[in-house]
Amino acid sequence: MAKKNELTYETAYAELNEIVALIEDEEVSVDELAAKMERASFLIQFCTTKLRDTQDAVDRIIRKMEDPGSMDPEDEPDGPF
Repeated sequence: MAKKNELTYETAYAELNEIVALIEDEEVSVDELAAKMERASFLIQFCTTKLRDTQDAVDRIIRKMEDPGSMDPEDEPDGPF
């Protein structure tokens, strides 16, 4: 189970969309704008990294599926599936 403070892609993306909406609707004061932009920058970097890591993992899985003989014994699942 995920920790309460653990950021996920979905929560980061939702928060980023909220920030964008606030800025577009001009609901962010000048005093808050820099902080919102800093948070948005962090969230963009987090989401980009998460997507890149996920793509790398999917690519590795696809390569293993295409050439099952090249699997390391350590990579084999413990269960029957």
